[in-house]
Amino acid sequence: MSNDSGGKLGNSKEFQILQAVKVTLTDVIKDTATAPGIQHPLSDRTIENLRQCLALISARERELAQAAGVTMGARPRFADEPQGATTVSISKIGRSKKPDHDR
Repeated sequence: MSNDSGGKLGNSKEFQILQAVKVTLTDVIKDTATAPGIQHPLSDRTIENLRQCLALISARERELAQAAGVTMGARPRFADEPQGATTVSISKIGRSKKPDHDR
């Protein structure tokens, strides 16, 4: 699933490479995850290098998106999930009108 609208970025070879590298790095991280208290099989240096690589990939993805005029903040949503805030006219806000005998 892609975050770009209209596929502008998805067709870019550079974007495809970044996506493939990011998926591979995150799979390595998931595959080597250990339970708390158990020594991680990757060295601290390797873990930090992975973090730096992922940060560089994200920064470049943002640059490519900005250059293509695409927003990267979109998140996947369920089809039945509300799409955002509901706008209510300020003139409709107020106290409900009750008959005088209820007060």
